[in-house]
Parts: sequence; structure tokens; C-alpha cells
Amino acid sequence: MHITRCTRTSMFLSTATAFLLLAATLCLLPGARAQQTQIVLDGHSTGRIFDGLGAASAGASSRLLIDYPEPERSQILDYLFKPGYGASLQRLKVEIGGDVNSTDGSEPSAERTPTDHDATRGYEWWLMAEAHKRNPHIILEVLPWGAPGWVGTRNGNKATLYTTRMAAYVADFIRMAKQQYGLDIAYTGLWNEKVYDLDYLRALHHQLTVDHLATKIVCCDEYAHQPGGEWAIADVMLKDPEIMNDVAALGGHYPRMKGHYTTTGAARSTGKPLWSSEDQPNDGSGPFVSRNWERGGRILAHLYNANYLEGTLTATEIWSPITSYYDILAAPNSGLMYANTPWSGHYDVQGAIWATAHTTQFAQPGWQYLDKSSGNLPGKGTYVALRSSDRKSWSVVLETIGAAAPQTVTFRITGGLVATQVHIWETNGARVFDHVANVTPKHGSFTYTFDADALYSLTTTTGQGKGTAVPPPAAPFPLPYADSFEQTPLHHTPKYLADQDGAFEVRPCEGRAGRCLEQVITALPIPWGPLPDPFTLAGDEAWTDYTVAADVRFLSHSTATVMGRIDSANVFQDHHALLPAGYVLSLAPGGAWQLLSTQFKKPTATLASGTVSLVTKQWHHLALRFHGTQIEAELDGKPLASVQDATHTHGMFALGSEWNLVQFDNLRVTP
Repeated sequence: MHITRCTRTSMFLSTATAFLLLAATLCLLPGARAQQTQIVLDGHSTGRIFDGLGAASAGASSRLLIDYPEPERSQILDYLFKPGYGASLQRLKVEIGGDVNSTDGSEPSAERTPTDHDATRGYEWWLMAEAHKRNPHIILEVLPWGAPGWVGTRNGNKATLYTTRMAAYVADFIRMAKQQYGLDIAYTGLWNEKVYDLDYLRALHHQLTVDHLATKIVCCDEYAHQPGGEWAIADVMLKDPEIMNDVAALGGHYPRMKGHYTTTGAARSTGKPLWSSEDQPNDGSGPFVSRNWERGGRILAHLYNANYLEGTLTATEIWSPITSYYDILAAPNSGLMYANTPWSGHYDVQGAIWATAHTTQFAQPGWQYLDKSSGNLPGKGTYVALRSSDRKSWSVVLETIGAAAPQTVTFRITGGLVATQVHIWETNGARVFDHVANVTPKHGSFTYTFDADALYSLTTTTGQGKGTAVPPPAAPFPLPYADSFEQTPLHHTPKYLADQDGAFEVRPCEGRAGRCLEQVITALPIPWGPLPDPFTLAGDEAWTDYTVAADVRFLSHSTATVMGRIDSANVFQDHHALLPAGYVLSLAPGGAWQLLSTQFKKPTATLASGTVSLVTKQWHHLALRFHGTQIEAELDGKPLASVQDATHTHGMFALGSEWNLVQFDNLRVTP
């Protein structure tokens, strides 16, 4: 039989010896059913230490999860964090909130003034605690996107977090996590996707040291397109022993650019762990794709292996763990799973969960990659081998994504690795994380044929499992909808309302009994991205004809707004936009009002305006009604305007203000 030797590419095939150890690969004649490959699993092989797979809850991406009812909320958390059940995430990074838009909303700050310390705000504390409850070994990280204005400095339109106050702010967050939740934060970063500042890096390291915090610094969470590239800090570290000591790990965002990895020789030379500290399954159509197996799952299966094989990256963190934000916000569908209808209890365990499980349920942080036993398959696909420190356990994660035919592989076990029974798990278009075979090696070898376009885990370990919880069906946002805010705890956010800037919290009503919703942020925060005026959003994108109404009370010079038919709240489409895209009825304390139609990257259209006489220190009732192309505005039950406009035909509702105090009560949306 005529045979030809295959050519293969791998970061590990730099020597003839490595090539022979990896595989004696034969390509069969066309028409053969499976290609034959041999892989040597060598326990003496060297390699970097595996630091785990995780996700970053940031940018308000987890906002709606905490509003889910039980038992569905616990089921979702189990699919994310419970070992041997679902994604079994080994790392969790959360945002240090700053009351400022950080992608899909604003996350609350725990320190709005130097003397304010409130670790009950928001949901990241809760999420970390729930993750830790399920996996006490989970690695926790924190990173700021923005911060309250008092923390940073401003010079005109330029603002920065890089101050000693910010270093203390981060240390306080870490200390509160320990004191109030018993959580140990392993790592903190500098400032998400902003160019690093060496003086601040030193100040942060000094603050952590003097506060006797064991938290280490990962640097610098930048993009490849930023000045000097995302690994630029490595060149500084190689020249500056102090910075080398201050940085425990290097993290870059989206390190695979146009099919090539950005990892530099300098980064590898530091000897520090290299991480993809924010990543996505990306097929070239954009960073955020469907998380079913055919798209997100398949891509992620290859990405996890390639991040090590090509990028030398020993940890990968996906933004985000779960899509728990409204679809009309920026970067929809970023999560490993999908859960943004808490009123229904519905969630979707997507293919990305099982693509992740094929690594996390078979290898633990602290295991070692076996470089000589990792590489590329001849018929398309990759494999990485890892072992425990005592060599008693080992696993291989193998994917054949894009392969056209099955591939038969013979594994030879050497170097002190145990040659006990091997359990094989598979995911593909027809299977979801199935235990498909047990193989007993003979004379230290075994052979298996792998399907094309599939993901496998081969392991000597046990304890893997596939969650069985089934969600209820999806349901639209309830209509009619009403909230008097009486059932929301003071200083907390009502269910389903997603703050997009500022902070809308329940406070005692001004001038009437009971509880009201108040926008409480009065000073511009230090932003990460766009800085729209504060608004809080809810509802259903498909709504067409409805009335949104609320009582308003002025506590400052700020206007109050009621908005409807919001068809996009992705403020990243227009960094100068102060409002989402929809219809806006605004009322100022002096009586001036406007009915606006807003669109991104287009001038705002004033549909009607005027001035009315009103008593500022009284409650007033604003209503905005839609029926076909007719838009009506009312104040205290009396008409302000009735206009015809077809710019926005459907969308959600919102309440808003400027950067000052306004209260709302008796929010109602009726068909």
C-alpha cells in the first residue's frame, strides 16, 4: 500500500525528537474511512500549569439573574458553577461597580463617598458567594470598569481612575468581600481595557501589601489594538525588577486576532502565567455568536485548546457567564448560557456550557499541560493532554472541529502515567456531553476512532455528570405591568429594571408615605465608555401599542423622563448619545417639557414642546401613550401633545433623569 507522510503545524513540533514523540502519522489513500495517528502520552513531558476556565460577570451582564425565582435560579447557578454538573467554572471575575455604564448597564458602587461602605448593593457579591458555595476552590478575581467621581481625577473631558484613592477603593472592595461574605479574592486588575499606568500599578501593589491582603495583580486586561499591544507590560517587566515582582500574571483580551495569536516572546519570557482574561467564541462574523453547538459551542471547543497550543495561554475567561440582560443592549448573547426572562423562569443551557465542561470536568487548576503530548491532528483538529501533580490522573481534550472524516488514534501511555481504564465523553451535533465508551489499555496502549466535527474528553478520572434540571417555557414580559416599589427593600433595585447609567434605588418617598424609586447619583462617575444620562429599562422589545406612566417628584434641578418604544439601548452605537433610541417625554422642575424622537447617530427630533405651570414640590403624573403612529403625552391627566410619527414602531420602556435626584412612584404599563 502506498503511504505518504502528513505535514503538521504545532508550536510543539520544533525538533525532530518532539515530532517522533508526538505521532508517527500516516495519511491513507483517498477513500479510506479513517486516518491513523499515534500519540504518545508522556508523563515526563514538561508544560505550563493549567490555571482554569472561567467567566467574567461584568458590564451588568448578570443583572437579571438575581431576579429569577426558585428553583430556577439555583438550577442556573448549578449549571454554571456546580462541579460535575455543567460548565463547572473554575474561575469567576466580577466587576467592581462604579454606578456608570460598563456595557449593558451600570453596576452599583459599594463606596459612593469616602465614608460609604455598603456591600449589599448589586448582585456581584451574591454571585461570588453562590459560586463559592458550589465550588469552594473557585478562583475569584475583580476588575474595575469605572468608579465614582470622587475616586478619580478629571481634566476637562478626560478622566482617569489611576489615583491612590482608587487603589484604596479596590482594597476596600477586597476587604469587604472577606469580612462580609468570607470570600478570598485571588486577583485584581488595573482598569478594564485601558492602557496601564506604572505609578498606579505600584500604588495598587503597595496598598495591597500595607493592608495585608493576599490578592495578586494581573496586568493589564488590554486589547491588542491598544498602544504597544496587550502584552506591552512584558517588555517593561523584563527591564524593571520591581514591576516584575508586582505583577503575578499577564492577561490580555481577545488574544486571537484574525486567526493569529498576539502573544509575544517577551510575554513568554517573563515566566508569568499568561491568560486570555476576556474571550469569546468568534467565527469571524463578530465577537458574539449564538451559543448553540453549531456556532458558539463548536468554536469554543477549538478555542480552549488553541489558546494553549498557539497562544501559550493557561486560563481563559469568557465574557460573560450568562446572558442575563435585555437583547436590545450592547453585545447581545455573550453568555455561556441564556437567562434574561426572570418573570418566566426560563433559561437555555447552550452548547457553550458543554464545550466548557469538556475541560473543566476533566482537569483542575494546578494540573500540568504535557507539551509533547499535545498538538494538531492530521485530518483537522487539536488535542491537549494534562496530568495531575502525582501522575495518578490524566485527561486529553480532543476536538475534530471542521474535520471531513473520522480519525483513528492510537495512544501509548508512558512516563509514569497510569494505564487504567479510560472513560471517553463526546459532544457533537447529535450528542450532548455523553459518556460514550470505556477503554482498557493493553500493554500501555489503546486505540479509538473519533467522529468528525466533535469534541471529546478522555480521562482516568470519574465524577463527571450532566445536569438534569429542565426549565419552564419562555413567556413574554407581563403586560399590564405595575410597580409601586413597596415590596422592594430600601436601597435596592426593583425587579426587572436594568439601570443603564447612574443608580435607581428604592428610598422613602418625599412628600408622601411609602417607598419610591430614586435616581441617587449626583456627580459624574469616571466612565469606561459612553456616558448617557441615567435611565433604567424594562419591558418587551415587541411591544407596540401601550401606555407607560409614572408619578414624579423633583428633588433637585434635574429633569424627569418617561420613555417608550425603545428599540435600541445600545449606547455604544453612538458615544455622544445621552438617551436610548425611542420616544422621550421630559419634564423640568420649572415646567418646560419636550416630546422627543431619538435615534443613534441622527439628530434628535423635537415632536412637541412647551411650558406649563406646576408646583415643583408636589407629585406629578407623566404618561406617554402609543397607538399606531399616534403618540400622546399627558401631565396630571391633561393632554400635552398628540402627534403623528412612525420612527419607532415597537420597543421597551424606561424612566430617566439627569445626574441628580428625582423620584418616581406608581409605575404602570398598560396595553
